[in-house]
Amino acid sequence: MAASKQPGIEVPVGSRVVRISNPDRVYFPLLGATKLDLVNYYLRVGDGIVNALRERPCMLHRYPTGVAGEKVHQKRVPNGAPPWLGTVRLYFPRYGQHADELCVTELAEVIWAVQMSTVEFHPWNSRRADTEKPDEWRIDLDPMPDCPFTTIRRVAHVAHEVLDELGAVGWPKTSGGRGIHIYVRIEPVHGFTDVRRAALAFAREVERRAVNDVTTTWWRKDRDPSAVFVDYNQNARDHTMAAAYSVRGVDDARVSTPITWDEITDVDPADLTIATVPQRFAERGDLHAHIDDVAFPIEQLLAWAERDERDGATDPGTPDG
Repeated sequence: MAASKQPGIEVPVGSRVVRISNPDRVYFPLLGATKLDLVNYYLRVGDGIVNALRERPCMLHRYPTGVAGEKVHQKRVPNGAPPWLGTVRLYFPRYGQHADELCVTELAEVIWAVQMSTVEFHPWNSRRADTEKPDEWRIDLDPMPDCPFTTIRRVAHVAHEVLDELGAVGWPKTSGGRGIHIYVRIEPVHGFTDVRRAALAFAREVERRAVNDVTTTWWRKDRDPSAVFVDYNQNARDHTMAAAYSVRGVDDARVSTPITWDEITDVDPADLTIATVPQRFAERGDLHAHIDDVAFPIEQLLAWAERDERDGATDPGTPDG
């Protein structure tokens, strides 16, 4: 990818202009991809990344010197941000503090964040209208160190089977790492505790059907290293995951990419990078474009949770944020 030699450039984004400093700084050494390449990637998948982030509090994973350097987890929008930047105020009881987080409604806000050295976007599963009522249930198929991707594929198909039986529409994507994420729109009427409890009941059902492949064991040290952890904890308050179309902070610039259920059998996450996803997006559009069309009521999952609890299942408690 070609690198700019200019000290700074102005990039028009809709009705805004965002100044990009150090556009030729290499962010991904393996590809030789620069900050400007990252800007151009997000411009080319603009509708997709905005749809994934829209109205959600968003934590930024910043890499000021590129992905080979230090990673900064940033919740607060810094002083001096442009007045048009969307934000939402959140309260963190553990620290007794508030923070104004980025809340994207337009592509210029994404490009501003990239100018601030953001590579990854990690939104909440709730929106600005009521940040305490999630409208997204997240199924994180998280491979343990010795788990091959073939196992992830099998477990994803089991998860799909259970979702179909529930009448829930799941929207899969690669994680941008070694796993698969599945999102389900839900009615925003329950708090984080109930949504996480429903997610745990679902994880237990997947474990029952794929007992040799899946674990819901709480402590990492106690998990089978060749298993898939169905991570229900990603539905706890202030736990976030990389958004659809978010680049990941890895050398090959992988992207957390929406896929179809049919693609799970053959997809190779290593093939989905900032070099390839824009063309895929141009040809196929945003595969999550209709994710908001239907919301699933989680009452059946909460009934499963009650059944499991009557049968002696225990919940180790909400993890620390």
